[in-house]
Amino acid sequence: MISQFIEGLQNYGFLRNALFTSMMVGFIAGVIGVFIVLRGMSLMGDAISHAVLPGVAVSYIIGTNYLIGATTFGILAALLIGFVSDKSKLKNDAAIGIVFSTFFAMGVIFISFAKSSTDLYHILFGNVLAVTDSDMVITSIVGVIVILFIGIFYKDLKVSSFDPTFAQAYGVKTKFLHYALMFALTLVAVSSLQTVGTILVIAMLITPAATAFLLTNKLSVMIFISAALGVISAVVGLFFSYSYNLASGATIVLTAAVFFVIAFLFSPVKGILMNGKGGNLNEKNY
Repeated sequence: MISQFIEGLQNYGFLRNALFTSMMVGFIAGVIGVFIVLRGMSLMGDAISHAVLPGVAVSYIIGTNYLIGATTFGILAALLIGFVSDKSKLKNDAAIGIVFSTFFAMGVIFISFAKSSTDLYHILFGNVLAVTDSDMVITSIVGVIVILFIGIFYKDLKVSSFDPTFAQAYGVKTKFLHYALMFALTLVAVSSLQTVGTILVIAMLITPAATAFLLTNKLSVMIFISAALGVISAVVGLFFSYSYNLASGATIVLTAAVFFVIAFLFSPVKGILMNGKGGNLNEKNY
């Protein structure tokens, strides 16, 4: 099977495009996913990934690039969630639930206007084997933006992730960082549409990062492990998808889930069967 997969990579351009894009998505989702997990924003990541759906649908209808519409709606959702949380007595999770479900419902209705069930299926579950050159370029650009963002604001993100109150007192612009992180998260969610779709993109953001959390107590190592697991999950998942004619996005996500289960059980740091007593990732591990 491995030789057939390698032969397929040599003979089929679509498979090479799929492998490259999947690896890029796994890498950038793994990197930014670390900060989503550490900040307890997994639900926010889920909301953003689903909130881009109406933007994609509108882009299909009016014939523009889906990146523009999806990014616009993703940022709009993040701003609305922040506005509802700040201006009411509702908890943040309630605001996320309201905005997330509203935007997702809007997306489904907009897609019904487009009258294309095939497009709906691809948006929801992805189709990495249909990646185009423009998708690869977009994913690469998003990857560069995300890496630059993490590199420039690494120290501020560290401090604000572990202790937002101290970070604010220290002069860190926590609100700016929050919305900048939401913007980067939106870009990653949009670039992941073609590989795993809006339904499963949250898994690529959370699962590798959660697995890395179980394997180390050091932030820089956690980022490295998470990105590596994202890439490996993409390669292994695409291999099984190609070999057994399985849905590519689902196979990639299940591969990442297998790594999580292994770490959950056998991690020498926090595995339940290894009686891990490695402690928690905290500010002492800067």
